[in-house]
Amino acid sequence: MDTYESVLLVKPEVFVFNIPPRSSNRGYRAADWNLTEPSWTGRMRLVSKGNECSIKLEDKTTGELFARCPIEAYPSVAIESVSDSSRYFVLRIQDDNGRAAFIGIGFGDRSDSFDLNVALQDHFKWLKKEKQISEEPSGPALDLGFKEGETIKINMKISKKDGADGSSRTKAKSSGGGVPGLLPPPPGGSKLPAPPGSSPAGSPAHAPKTPTGSESWGEFTSAQTNAMPANQPSPSNSNWVQF
Repeated sequence: MDTYESVLLVKPEVFVFNIPPRSSNRGYRAADWNLTEPSWTGRMRLVSKGNECSIKLEDKTTGELFARCPIEAYPSVAIESVSDSSRYFVLRIQDDNGRAAFIGIGFGDRSDSFDLNVALQDHFKWLKKEKQISEEPSGPALDLGFKEGETIKINMKISKKDGADGSSRTKAKSSGGGVPGLLPPPPGGSKLPAPPGSSPAGSPAHAPKTPTGSESWGEFTSAQTNAMPANQPSPSNSNWVQF
């Protein structure tokens, strides 16, 4: 299976400097370089392919490779920071024949050098974690199948509420389909008597009392109706009951 090259970081402008050999172990200093006259200017790409990581310096227009810096670890001798600035680094570049040389690179913006540091740290942290995961011993696979002769039991419980509803429905059917809690209608279809205070219209309770108890209701009503003119208010009488 072919492994594809991944681009981790791209910076459109990087400066390359020729640097003098290191004279002691005190580290490199960018002040010793001719910073006003870089020997080459181009594009930088940080790429990875599998576990390999490298910095490629390429032409801005054509993309032609100028130099390549393989990086096996970070920090390492392949890429070193200078002691007097955070914008400059020393790269160990290699050609196809394995010959190595050291050059200086620098960025015009400090944030570009910060991005390069972060991208390298993240890449090698990921490689380290991936290696740890691959080296962890895998536990035995779980066997969740039934063995020969094994059985399981399932307890099915019937809700009491369902039983109560069933018995109530049975009782309702046995009572002739009536609504539970109501008495059956009286035989013969007779009407229930009206409650107190709600006598039907036309009954003596709705009629005024007669001045004397000797006249019947029909006679009194007929006589009074014939004797009273139209639109005449009813005579006031203490014996009348108004509703």
